[in-house]
Amino acid sequence: MTNYSLASSTWDDNELDAIKRVIESDMFTMGKEVAKYEKEFADFFGSKYAVMVNSGSTANLLMIAALFFTKNPELKLQRGDEVIVPAVSWSTTYFPLQQYGLKVKFVDIDRKTLNIDLDKLEDAITPKTKAIFAVNLLGNPNDFARLNSIIEERNIILLEDNCESMGATFNGKQAGTFGIMGSYSSFFSHHIATMEGGCITTDDEELYHILLCIRAHGWTRNLPKENLVSGIKSDDPFEESFKFMLPGYNVRPLEMSGAIGIEQLKKLPSFIEQRRKNAHLFIELFGSHPYIEIQQEVGESSWFGFSLVLKENSPITREQLITVLREHGIECRPIVTGNFLKNKEVLEFFDYEIGSSIECAEYIEEHGLFVGNHQVDLTEQLTLLSNALL
Repeated sequence: MTNYSLASSTWDDNELDAIKRVIESDMFTMGKEVAKYEKEFADFFGSKYAVMVNSGSTANLLMIAALFFTKNPELKLQRGDEVIVPAVSWSTTYFPLQQYGLKVKFVDIDRKTLNIDLDKLEDAITPKTKAIFAVNLLGNPNDFARLNSIIEERNIILLEDNCESMGATFNGKQAGTFGIMGSYSSFFSHHIATMEGGCITTDDEELYHILLCIRAHGWTRNLPKENLVSGIKSDDPFEESFKFMLPGYNVRPLEMSGAIGIEQLKKLPSFIEQRRKNAHLFIELFGSHPYIEIQQEVGESSWFGFSLVLKENSPITREQLITVLREHGIECRPIVTGNFLKNKEVLEFFDYEIGSSIECAEYIEEHGLFVGNHQVDLTEQLTLLSNALL
């Protein structure tokens, strides 16, 4: 029996009505609902442009692809370029880098924040470093003031994987909007849910046009008449029907996902508010725990979940901790992938190096896990968790 689940549904009749609206329109592929969601998404997060795709994973893929197709020499990536990443993230932070032939440099995380260790990041930068793919882990934004100070005198591209941190802010600015592009996820267990879905934000008009193009086959059909990919489109729709400019994908979202997203976005402020209220209780219960340490907030986290990392003096192992949680009906998972470098089989396909010692990533791999946070009051569940770990 589950007493404390990892996630719960965020839908009500509004989302069901949105689905019905799409069904009645008989238009299921990307259309006006997706376009409206993109506009409202960009407005909400303070970005010029937003492009909806079918997952956060493909959002990451398109961001990397777009940097290969840009004409801007300061943003253009080439095979073999070095990209720095944290050693703890989801797999599809890394896979697009391998798929485009980039050199991946793994850097350790900060054990307190669970984001990339900025001291080790600074030490790992070389003249070969072309980009940093920062990850805001479990709702926690990076210290972008420090990060920007590290790269401001260097020609280094900043990208953000913000798939776990929708609604987080740093100095009043939305996470996901500090880099040249940022990715978001709206999978079921995330801050909002659109069945499957993801989004990319950017202020760069050319990258926006490239994203529109490669999202759907690499054709010109979805581009503005005057655009920075094909120039000026023909007024003849037949001529533009199957005109291809870039080697793209088909990662379009469903119209249903866009319609649901419109309703979910209205609720996001209240969802984040409740997640932060839950976090206040979590910190009260576990901030001074004798053998468990928790994630240290940077800026204002949107608290995707609650990490529990056993201290060196812990009387129990992680395996024993998992057993206790299961006995109390509390679901848990590793902290994202844990130390991604443990995945030796898939790393055989990578061109990579380790840019720092990775003792913190290794530590949370062996001693860490997380439990869920929700958009509803978790007082009962968090009290259960606390009592289970007395």
